[in-house]
Amino acid sequence: MPHTMSRMGDVLAGFHAAWEFESDSVLIRYERGIRTPKLFQALGERRVPLAALQGVTLSPGRRGTVVLRAEPRPGADPLIEAAAGQLKESSDPYRLVLPAERETLAEYYADELRALLTESGPAERHLVAAPEAPLHFKAYDGKASFDGTSVSFRWFWTGASSAKWKAGDQKFAVAELNGVEWRSPEVFEGHLRLLRRDAGKQPAQADQDPAAVVFGLGYGPVHESLPFAAAVLSAVRSAGSAGAVVAAAPRRDPADIAERIRHLGELHRAGLVTDEEFSVKKAELLAEL
Repeated sequence: MPHTMSRMGDVLAGFHAAWEFESDSVLIRYERGIRTPKLFQALGERRVPLAALQGVTLSPGRRGTVVLRAEPRPGADPLIEAAAGQLKESSDPYRLVLPAERETLAEYYADELRALLTESGPAERHLVAAPEAPLHFKAYDGKASFDGTSVSFRWFWTGASSAKWKAGDQKFAVAELNGVEWRSPEVFEGHLRLLRRDAGKQPAQADQDPAAVVFGLGYGPVHESLPFAAAVLSAVRSAGSAGAVVAAAPRRDPADIAERIRHLGELHRAGLVTDEEFSVKKAELLAEL
C-alpha cells in the first residue's frame, strides 16, 4: 500500500509562506506582507508536483529558526532553471523558514514528504507551471513584453545603444528561440538575452545585442525579470524545443574587463560610486576573467 500523508490538506506555516500537503503535490502559498521578498509576492502561489522533487532537507537557520527545503529536480521548474543558481537564499521559493520551537513538527513533515518522493535526476520536461503571460517589465534600455507566443523589445531613447536604435524595436516568435540567458540585476551587467536559433554569433555585450535588454538600478528587478525569463523558457520548451537552453553570461575579453575597471575607477574618483560599490563591482568584473 503506497505511503500517503497522514492528514492530506495539512498546512505548515512559516515566515513568508505556508505549505499545504496533498497526496501528489505541495501547494506553496506566499504572503504579501511588506517584509515578504518581492519575488514571493509576485509568484503568489505555486503547486509543486511531488514528481518535480527529489529530496527534502531540514537544517538550522538564523536567529532561532529552522529551514525546511524541498529540492527540485534539475529541469523540473522553469523558474529555478532560468535563475541558474543566482537567487539569493532569502528568495529561494523552495525554502520554508520556521521558528526553532517547531523543529519537531517540521521534521515530521520532512519525513512524511520524503517517503512520497520516488523520482530523482533531471526531468524530461517542466513539471512546475511557469508564470502566466502576459508579462512585461522595464529594463534600462527598453520595455520587454511577452504575450505567450512572442517577445517584444521596445527601446528607450534615454538608454538604448546606437546599435539597438539602428536595429529598431524587436519582436521574436517563440519558435525562433532556443532558450534564454538571465543574469541577475543584482550583479554588474545584469541582463535578459534571448538565444536565437539561426542568428549566428550574437554580440558578446548585451547592450549591443538587439535580442537582449540590460538591467540597471531599479530596472529589471528580480521579481519581474525572472518570472518573465521562466515564462519564455517554458514556452520555448512547450513549442517543441527539447534542447532549449539556459546560458551563463559569456566570459569577457581581458582587455574589455580592464577598460571597464578603468571606467569604474573614474566613477569612483568622481564620487559617483562608493568605496563598497567599487570593491564589489571590481570583484565581479575580475571574476569574469
